[in-house]
Amino acid sequence: MCDEDKLARWAREGLSRRQFGALGGMAAMAACAPVGAGGADEAVLAELREETLGFSTRDGMMDGFFVHPVSGPAPAILFWPDIAGLREAKRMMARRLARQGYAVFVANPYYRDVSGQQFEDFADFAGSGGFSKVAPWRAKLDMGAILRDAVAAITWLDGQEAVDSTRGVGTQGYCMGGPFAMWSAVAVPSRVRAAASFHGGGLVREAEAASPHALFDEAKADLLIAIAQDDDADAPEHKTILRQAAQAAGRAAKVEVYAGDHGWTVPDAPAYAEAEAERAWADLLTLYRRALA
Repeated sequence: MCDEDKLARWAREGLSRRQFGALGGMAAMAACAPVGAGGADEAVLAELREETLGFSTRDGMMDGFFVHPVSGPAPAILFWPDIAGLREAKRMMARRLARQGYAVFVANPYYRDVSGQQFEDFADFAGSGGFSKVAPWRAKLDMGAILRDAVAAITWLDGQEAVDSTRGVGTQGYCMGGPFAMWSAVAVPSRVRAAASFHGGGLVREAEAASPHALFDEAKADLLIAIAQDDDADAPEHKTILRQAAQAAGRAAKVEVYAGDHGWTVPDAPAYAEAEAERAWADLLTLYRRALA
């Protein structure tokens, strides 16, 4: 899990905010560039349209970033960011996915309290007391809140001209967004056909009815659960629990531990590991191409 102790350790090891930001910027550019012929970004779509917008939910006005190909309607993706929220690294990840032919909405999960971007990058989050700042916002994001948000977001997406509502919806989440993606699949099972969690925290919650793994039988989505190696070291039994839960629910699922620490898929995170991030990206595209066809 992403926690304050790890951020403090990174700071002690001498990674300054300026160094961290520069590394994150370079990684973001690399993560969004085509990888070459035959790679995961083959047949990249060239032209996108993007905007920052908002729409009403039962709890307020959800805002976020929407990007899609201009070439015509595309399957919708509901994208849940990590604890640092909406920022350029997440917008760049969304653009990369949109170039593959998807209409991507990156939600601001903290919209009940604040609108728009709150941190420039993960270095800004780490260096400006991000954990304490977001703590009261995160406290509101229980399963009930995310179920309501997912229904509102998918309903809104289905009403957009850029979205092909005859095809299934995908959803993906990072860190705290991992369980949000799983809950989104439960919120609208008739529409969500693929759900992916990357270094998601809280997918297995003992003795909690809201634990995502206990709800797989209420969803109809194929699953990708990408686990960080350090998270696996902390809870090695979780991968088995998740695999068994998916099998019992009849869900097609890939549950795998990747050779990267928590945050390894996110370009501006200190744990970013490009090779393993590219492997996770390829697995995500495989999931969407199969389940949202």
